[in-house]
Amino acid sequence: MLWDMDGTLVDTEPYWIATEYAMAEKYGGTWSQQHALNLVGNALLESGDYIRVHMGIDRTPQQIVDELLDGVVARVEEHVPWRPGARELLTDLVVNEVPCALVTMSWQRFVAPILAQLPTDTFASVVTGDRVELGKPHPEPYLTAAAELGLAAEDCLAIEDSNTGATSAVAAGCTVLCVPNHVPILEGERRVFADTLDGLDTAALARLVTS
Repeated sequence: MLWDMDGTLVDTEPYWIATEYAMAEKYGGTWSQQHALNLVGNALLESGDYIRVHMGIDRTPQQIVDELLDGVVARVEEHVPWRPGARELLTDLVVNEVPCALVTMSWQRFVAPILAQLPTDTFASVVTGDRVELGKPHPEPYLTAAAELGLAAEDCLAIEDSNTGATSAVAAGCTVLCVPNHVPILEGERRVFADTLDGLDTAALARLVTS
């Protein structure tokens, strides 16, 4: 099982959006909900460059990313907003000895306080955006995670909440359980849809993706 994080395991997208609006106010830029949603699932430096252009602020992509991370890390250290059923499904997969990896475009310092809320052996591999050269929608993040589990991507199921992430997983060869959250996901080959993870366990998940 290859887990996306933002919007899938935890609903941190509102934290990112609130921080983006705060930056726009701080630097005299302009921002919108649509611009914010356009960033969902993207690599952080690409998002930083998008913000620089569309927010119209005199900051480099790296400076923007650093300030975004400061804001969201502060919020997640106060409260981790787990998605319905996600932590329960993850726990059941671990109990059933299904190898799990985390595949996120967030950087390690944002991921760390979330991982601290889980048992240390939950994820056998953690692939973050600052570990890969090419982020989602490129397949590199999912190919990296599968390799670190010692598996072919074709033998892995990914869970995603965005079209960007689903595209990455499918390109790597995974089947994808798509659970849309803030943005829609297009229908496509090797994409299975569910409204929620709530109520799913390992057996129900297997039935869902093989039906």
